[in-house]
Amino acid sequence: MSFTHPVLASVLFLSVLSSANAQTKQKLNIDEATVFLNGAELTSRAKVNLVKGENEILFSNVAGDINNQSISVSASNGVVVEAATFQNNYLGDEILSPRAREIKDSIEILNDSKKLINDKLTVITEEIAVLFNNKKVGGENTGLSVTELTKLLDLYNARYESYLNQKGRQEELQKKTDERIAKLKRQLDEEQKKGVQPGGQMLVKFFAKEATSTSVVIDYIVPNAGWAPTYDVMADAVNLPVKLFYKANIHQNSGVSWNNVKLTLSTGNPNEGVNAPSLTPWYLAFYMPPPPPPKITMSAKPQYKAAMSRRGGDAMGVAGGLNDNAEESSINDYVSVDNAGVNTNFEIDLPYTIPCDGKQHLVAVKKYELPATYRYFAVPKLDKDAFLQAQVTHWEDLNLLPGTTNIFYEGTYVGQGMIDVRNVKDTFTISLGRDKKVIVKRDRDTQRRSVKTIGTNVREEFAYSITIRNTRKENINLTINDQIPVSNDKDIAIEDIENGGADIDPTTALMTWNLVLQPNETKKLSFGFTVKYPKGKTINNLR
Repeated sequence: MSFTHPVLASVLFLSVLSSANAQTKQKLNIDEATVFLNGAELTSRAKVNLVKGENEILFSNVAGDINNQSISVSASNGVVVEAATFQNNYLGDEILSPRAREIKDSIEILNDSKKLINDKLTVITEEIAVLFNNKKVGGENTGLSVTELTKLLDLYNARYESYLNQKGRQEELQKKTDERIAKLKRQLDEEQKKGVQPGGQMLVKFFAKEATSTSVVIDYIVPNAGWAPTYDVMADAVNLPVKLFYKANIHQNSGVSWNNVKLTLSTGNPNEGVNAPSLTPWYLAFYMPPPPPPKITMSAKPQYKAAMSRRGGDAMGVAGGLNDNAEESSINDYVSVDNAGVNTNFEIDLPYTIPCDGKQHLVAVKKYELPATYRYFAVPKLDKDAFLQAQVTHWEDLNLLPGTTNIFYEGTYVGQGMIDVRNVKDTFTISLGRDKKVIVKRDRDTQRRSVKTIGTNVREEFAYSITIRNTRKENINLTINDQIPVSNDKDIAIEDIENGGADIDPTTALMTWNLVLQPNETKKLSFGFTVKYPKGKTINNLR
């Protein structure tokens, strides 16, 4: 017959009870990331084993500073999710940035090396001591011949010199290691001052009718992430389509790294809110000037001071307020575009790793080949160069957002531009940079310039010429813009306009020439006008 002490039995019972409901830890895998223009939705999965009844699982590898209202937890096999609680984790290396963690690892490696150096110095020091003691023993031994003693001293000197050299090298290595460790510690201090977002933990309570395993899916939104579009525009020749490489600069400082995740880029922004605004009645009222401040007399000053004391003192308020390569050529096989809803989503099937460092990481999204009409465009009044432009229609299907462009023409990088589809109508114009082979020159015709006074008015005549030369080996289409001044004063009149064959906008007086130039062909355009204004007056910006 067995006997168990009552107190021991109680302890065993409580131990069994606590083990059945003990809190266990589990690491989540971040599998998917839907990145918005501002913010991101992360999807994590884990497989957990549950006992019968209530279970508490503390999940790690959770992002920090998440939107609590966005947390969604689901489980399979009939398991009920009773509660989910998030908390930031400010302990351990989780608050280190990848760069800080790299520096810390380097310091630990150097400390290990320094320990080996110290061990070698200890051995060398002991060997020198042994050698020195042997010398004393040999010197005291008078039975040695001169030849034997000489050999002993030569051996001692050789070994002693070798040991000293080894010791010197180890001490120099020790000094350099200490200096390197000190420098890395200073860098680590600076890196830790940058305020890296710490990761978090999520405590989830489950209820299982029977002991089982379950697949857990956890979704939530983090604010410290986003993406911005960027484009590579390549034109190989004026008779070939334009290649447009749609890319994304993704950044995240969510507290955890995204390792080999499935990325989706969304043009949405969950921080903007979902409710449409509504108008309230717009009531008009007459302006009522504020009453003048009360006049302060000598007798009123004590009461004024008391009032100011109740208001807190002072009466014065303060108001403040990727280049193209073989791998990218098939990126379209891995990206699908979903624009059936309000926002456009680019689903990328290739796995990507986005470190938690807040830096921009370039991701290929889509590649387009756009049929284009090419033209050269020049405004010689403002710039002496001609600019090659590609004009694209039906651009609405490209799902473009405003962003910077890297321009390549004939295989050479020519500069950076900007795509802003908010101001584009039917035709989308892409600037491909300057072409020095199209020469444009604008001169003022001084021979035709004249200033005449007729009665009370001055008539001043202006004349200009524009010379264009095509030194390319093919025909080009060229659009030239210039202008005639416009008067907003009845006393200033623009007369005798010579447009030189240009089309003139009746409102802005903008002149446009659309020309075709053969190889090595030169054309000359002329235009002029007369300005009439009262004698004795000067017109601003006429020259």
